[in-house]
Amino acid sequence: MSIKKNIVTGVATAVLGLGLIGGGTYAYFSDTVATTNTFAAGTIDLSVDPEVVIDVEDLSPGNWMIRSFDLVNNGSLDITQVLLSTSYQVEDAKGDNTDDFGKHIRVNFLENSDKSEETGPNDIIFSTTLYDLQQMTPDAVEKKVIGFDNEISGLPAGTKDTMYVEFEFVDNGEDQNQFQGDKLKLNWSFEAR
Repeated sequence: MSIKKNIVTGVATAVLGLGLIGGGTYAYFSDTVATTNTFAAGTIDLSVDPEVVIDVEDLSPGNWMIRSFDLVNNGSLDITQVLLSTSYQVEDAKGDNTDDFGKHIRVNFLENSDKSEETGPNDIIFSTTLYDLQQMTPDAVEKKVIGFDNEISGLPAGTKDTMYVEFEFVDNGEDQNQFQGDKLKLNWSFEAR
């Protein structure tokens, strides 16, 4: 064997020996941690106080009345919109109606007073009949007044907005006898999003 081969063999043997020694004495520290995670969905819980906004009898053309109610967010999540849907049923007492009683009941305003400012009221609805309101879905917690004085659009968790509404049995100056004794049952549905 040549000297060169002996040197290469010696070096290879030394490297192998060191590798075995190092591998046999290799030690390390370790630690393991486990986590438990939870995803919990928040809640949207909208309520109206009082639940009956209006209940009147003995209306005659020209009568009007103002009512107030609160939209309350009892949930854990902020509400960005509260959409108002309108429907109604007319009970025709004499069966002689040639017109829809809802065309003669006007909502003169629905104001969100918490979002109103000195520059003007925050009217969600401004002068429309119940008949026409059926085709709309206004956002009751939208801020329509331009300004910075009061709260922004929406209904934060744990808060309420106070609403004022005026209803009027419109006197159109014509014979409205067909509505004597009739009842209109108004259904307002508030959908929180």
